[in-house]
Amino acid sequence: MLTVIVFLPLVAAAALALVRVSDRTARWAWVAATVADLALVIALCVGYETPADGGLAYEVQARWIPSVNSSYHVGVDGLSLPLVALTAIVFCACAVYSLREDRRPRQLAALFLALQATCLGLFVAQDLILFFLFFDLSIVGMYAAIAGWGHGEQRGRSALQFFLYTFLGSLALLLGFIGLYLAADPHTFDIPELVAAAPLADSPVAGGFVLAALLVGLAIKTPTVPFHTWLPPAHTDASAIGSAVLAAVLLKMGTYGFVRIAMPAMPDAWQGAAWIVLAVGVVSVLYGALVALAQTDLKRMIAYTSINHMGYVLVAVGAAGLVGSGTAARELAVTGAVTQMVSHGLLTGALFLLAGVLHQRTGSYAMGEYGGLARPAPVLAGLFAVAAFGSLGIPALSGFVAEFQVFAGSIGATAWAAIALPGILLTAALFLRALQRVFTGETRGRSVGFADVRAVQAGPVIGLLLLSLAVGVAPWPLLDVITPATSLVVELVSR
Repeated sequence: MLTVIVFLPLVAAAALALVRVSDRTARWAWVAATVADLALVIALCVGYETPADGGLAYEVQARWIPSVNSSYHVGVDGLSLPLVALTAIVFCACAVYSLREDRRPRQLAALFLALQATCLGLFVAQDLILFFLFFDLSIVGMYAAIAGWGHGEQRGRSALQFFLYTFLGSLALLLGFIGLYLAADPHTFDIPELVAAAPLADSPVAGGFVLAALLVGLAIKTPTVPFHTWLPPAHTDASAIGSAVLAAVLLKMGTYGFVRIAMPAMPDAWQGAAWIVLAVGVVSVLYGALVALAQTDLKRMIAYTSINHMGYVLVAVGAAGLVGSGTAARELAVTGAVTQMVSHGLLTGALFLLAGVLHQRTGSYAMGEYGGLARPAPVLAGLFAVAAFGSLGIPALSGFVAEFQVFAGSIGATAWAAIALPGILLTAALFLRALQRVFTGETRGRSVGFADVRAVQAGPVIGLLLLSLAVGVAPWPLLDVITPATSLVVELVSR
């Protein structure tokens, strides 16, 4: 079933690319393909049972590149299944949101369906070469999305900057993968085999270099300070659905790589780098929030909050490497990190889709050009407020569940993690400031005559927010999936 889930969007993309159909047909075919894939993912989730002994569910392994012991190996567990579901949900929401798209909709649909396949493929990949293949193809897809369907005179430059930065990261990642391959005996790119062998455990110097390569490659994709500079221009010049997919799904490729590959396959090296990872996470939390607070462009502000929110993940996985501290606290931190990936995808994806409505109506994200928008657009204002409060960690939404676990676990592992706590206060300040500037007060500027959000735009956002509410009110179904896998990660890191 995993193979069907991964390649169904790709088959649909090929059909749309090769067969000339009307714009209307292309848009509805896109929606139909994403809905069908989402239905398969739901069936996957319903039938999922936690594998025994840290194994994989729905596992498939087939001969691929035998000369380097690389196979087509896919499977899911509590780390990957939530991100597979998130990917299917976000791409489906973007397809519905784009039902009124009139800029080459057939080509856009084909591109995003192909991009969906690369994202799903990465999250189910259990072989480093397969992981790298999907990692690189996602860069190409997002480059085309920004350059071809972005807005603004600088979209070509922003797309090129995105490509060069993240491609450099992929080269560093490939170097690290080769290092793991060469250290393994027998040589292999199979992730479960590498995790079981921990091949660089007795080579601290070589392990340090290999982990450094992995950290650079994954940190650029996440992104963390100081590798974040490609993110704000990419978001600013991308379309609404481009930004939603970039923030909600593509950024998770970096953080997922930490818990899937770097931590369990290189436990000794991760323990040695834990304080560095934790420190980078703290800096990313505070820096991302402070810079977001200074923004006058709504979309750039939301972009910088992604640096802040991904910083929470770094804090948690850094704390998980402090093996002298309590195991329960470290397990809670990693569980919070995976929950944060899901929560950020739902809430920030919704925020970018809503921000896109402003640009579609007026061509501007400048907060100073709006005011009192809640009067002519009450639905837009209400949805944005819910997404904003969820992102700043208000209880009853997924952000609270994620951040509470991250900080409870991380501070339980080390009190130094509390340095990142002001990031929550800064996040609250920046979202409240944006709400006041754009939606409250006298209706003025571009808010005058502003048409409220349409049903095809509001529907996907409402769906994302309802899922965030479901996780916030009843988190146990998600946590029951995640917790066994994160406990295993912490056990492996503690070797």
